[in-house]
Amino acid sequence: MPSEAQAGAADGLLWPQWDADARVGAVMSTRAGGVSAAPWDSLNLGLAVGDDPDAVTENRRRFVHQLGARPVWLRQVHGTTVLRATAALADAAPQVADAAWTDEPGVACIVQVADCLPVLLAAPGGRAVAAAHAGWRGLAGGVVEATLAALCAGAGCTPEAVSAWLGPCIGPRRFEVGADVLQGFGQAPATADPRRFAPAPAVGGTPRWWADLPQLARDRLQQAGVQRIGGGGWCTVEDRARFFSYRRDGVTGRMAAAVWMRG
Repeated sequence: MPSEAQAGAADGLLWPQWDADARVGAVMSTRAGGVSAAPWDSLNLGLAVGDDPDAVTENRRRFVHQLGARPVWLRQVHGTTVLRATAALADAAPQVADAAWTDEPGVACIVQVADCLPVLLAAPGGRAVAAAHAGWRGLAGGVVEATLAALCAGAGCTPEAVSAWLGPCIGPRRFEVGADVLQGFGQAPATADPRRFAPAPAVGGTPRWWADLPQLARDRLQQAGVQRIGGGGWCTVEDRARFFSYRRDGVTGRMAAAVWMRG
């Protein structure tokens, strides 16, 4: 479990304690504090998972109330597209993207997850912020690098000056994968790094591995030059009371991670 240095918890929310400027706000929801009935109980923020739309609308209202910023929601497809979030987009239909960045105070970049990894980024001085939805496909495809590049270009900074925070995701004792995932990260099954892909019991004679998604994200961030990385210690599958998990439950809700520049 994460230490208090990684996040503070209050009112069912995770408030990252990270190396970002004081002008940067960041928060992540858990499953607590909403009005949705099971199996989406209770703070489900996803509109496309079968829940009552009125309940989701109320849940989103409660979540956004904590931000003090206008949210830009995305239509996520496990890709690598990075959207520039603006105040105008806060009033528009969600666009297809798996990451967003902004240099506008009062605009919140938001990604939804239920086992995938949320990655929050902040430029020095609070000049710009970004959020990325990093499942294994997006991570292997370069969504973190694309988001970092957009943030740095917009803020006029280098990756070495950026702060990153990794939220809850499926953990390394629960993320069972096949050879396709290893190959997506450039690992040969016969020589896979056990620190990233630990051997798991075979299924029907087919080899399987336990993948460490947070570590794979840290690898990508560090290779790109990011040095200040916090979080990454929560497993959504193992903590049923606190987190939604698609891998564990199938039909379930969605959590959200948000980052913004204070006005």
